[in-house]
Amino acid sequence: MVDILILTAGGTIDKIYFDAKSSFQVGESPIGELLREANLTLDVEVRSVLRKDSLEMTDADRALLRQAVEEATAEKIVITHGTDTMVETGKALAGITGKTIVLTGAMQPARFRSTDALFNVASALTASQILPAGVYIAMNGRILDPRRARKNVAANRFELLTES
Repeated sequence: MVDILILTAGGTIDKIYFDAKSSFQVGESPIGELLREANLTLDVEVRSVLRKDSLEMTDADRALLRQAVEEATAEKIVITHGTDTMVETGKALAGITGKTIVLTGAMQPARFRSTDALFNVASALTASQILPAGVYIAMNGRILDPRRARKNVAANRFELLTES
């Protein structure tokens, strides 16, 4: 059995620039390659579930991710995901017992030289090993509960919701 299962769902972290189209599109995830280059000593399996921008994700897509998590034999699961709807997916995964599930992503594609992808994935891998069962978001050096988190688009970061 693997130490950690990494499920990829798309999002900015997996985007590729298509010069002929002058656009970015979600492509094959570079996560496995990034982890090999980082000399990772954990036994991980990377499995693609979706290749979507998170703004295009539907409830059916979230149900597919939930099913993949529920059916996985691994107890530690990292999900790479687009940042725009990561909180919604985190909430959709609530209630799964016996597993530590950590969602992460990037503000810049992993293929860029200047990206937060490797740091965020490394944070998620570490969090999945030390946190109790539950659902978490690992972004910007923080571990957040998706029920109390939001993406602050103006500040380009994730943060705790403020009590009002």
